[in-house]
Amino acid sequence: MQPHALVLFSGGQDSTTCLAWALEHFERVETLGFHYGQRHRIELDCRAPILDELRSRFPQWASRLGEDHLLDLAVLGQLSSTALTDERAIAFEANGLPNTFVPGRNLIFFNFAAALAYRRGLKVLVGGMCETDYSGYPDCRDDTLKALQATLSLGMDTRFRIETPLMWLDKAATWRLAEQLGGDALVEMIRVQTHSCYLGDRTRLHDWGHGCGSCPACELRRNGWQRYRA
Repeated sequence: MQPHALVLFSGGQDSTTCLAWALEHFERVETLGFHYGQRHRIELDCRAPILDELRSRFPQWASRLGEDHLLDLAVLGQLSSTALTDERAIAFEANGLPNTFVPGRNLIFFNFAAALAYRRGLKVLVGGMCETDYSGYPDCRDDTLKALQATLSLGMDTRFRIETPLMWLDKAATWRLAEQLGGDALVEMIRVQTHSCYLGDRTRLHDWGHGCGSCPACELRRNGWQRYRA
């Protein structure tokens, strides 16, 4: 088992699955969330209940789950004009990307994560990025994160490693990974407690979780759930 890791933990399905993965593979795991003016900031409210439930329902991981950190990156929201940070309809831009793409978001997240990890003595950064079943964000691609890993390691003279357990998994496989890690109990916790909906809608609980049911994040989650259950 490896020693220490810092997980980028938003309160969503992917980051919660990655957190469970890290708890299975590392002796001590700390978590980091970001408030950047996102419309679906309700996902941040999901973080504490998820951490509490991981400690209470999964005793094999409780002692490994360390300190949680939350950083205010409101400046990112101020720089952005996207459907994730402004009240505007979700649509595709001329470049083919959805307007939910927040330019530089993951690049900034990992820079701050590395700075925190440097201070905390953590060498592994874990994120839920994926380029298999996703919205096309360029900062989720494997090549981007490999380049960023090299840059962070050089810039801080510390050998960081970026782990992305979901990079080559579709959403159905992500649900299966959760089942492999924590059984039906973890799948049910992720279904009910996590949040993915871009519009921040938690008024309806579907068979695949809370959400509006129509935004790209809900569509990905619903379709993955249906393939997983099939």
